Amino acid sequence: MRKFKKPLFMVNPKTYVYGDDVIKLAKLTEKIADKYGLDCLFTSQQIDIPALKENTDHLIITAQHMDAVEPGKLGSVLPEALSYYGVDAVVLNHSEDPLTISDLDDSIKRARKLSMLSIACADSFEQCRAIAEMHPDIMICEPADLVGSGSTSDESYVKQAIEAVHSVDPKIAVIAAAGVDDADDVSKMLTWGADGTGGASGIVKASNWEEKLEEMMSAMSKFK
Repeated sequence: MRKFKKPLFMVNPKTYVYGDDVIKLAKLTEKIADKYGLDCLFTSQQIDIPALKENTDHLIITAQHMDAVEPGKLGSVLPEALSYYGVDAVVLNHSEDPLTISDLDDSIKRARKLSMLSIACADSFEQCRAIAEMHPDIMICEPADLVGSGSTSDESYVKQAIEAVHSVDPKIAVIAAAGVDDADDVSKMLTWGADGTGGASGIVKASNWEEKLEEMMSAMSKFK
């Protein structure tokens, strides 16, 4: 199982970039993460994972989805295939790709069996508690309506979500990232108790990726 240290930064390109562009973003991410001594989750579409593993050394390469299926199903993302290509972690139950409770539980167990970190997403405080009962390694707690909105969770939500998770399992790392896109947002999330944060559209849509990553990771480094 890949080890990580807190605070944890996350870059989530979703499907905004792929191929040469996602490799460029990953290399910039690794360069700046190494500069500040930060561990960084970098999510990827499955098709780009081999190239990302070949072109980076220290990023925690993270699949954006996984299906808890056995070999033989058409059109599914097989856990063993992700493990074969060196995937370090997997995002599960994102609001844009939700799972049933049964599938989420099975996926967390499969990830653990294959020594991949499980990163489970939750919305409400009730979801935070229920999903924490499945003991993923990391949880992303964010209101679904704020994803990609440019507006962050408020202090009350972040603190209550962390409390909900840690009331069940205090070992789960909690990431708060919805709408985070600058240094002030990074500082707020960490001040309010999150173990990590990061960005998706706030990074990918920036006019200068390197400057944006520098701004956000520099802010995070002050919380080491």
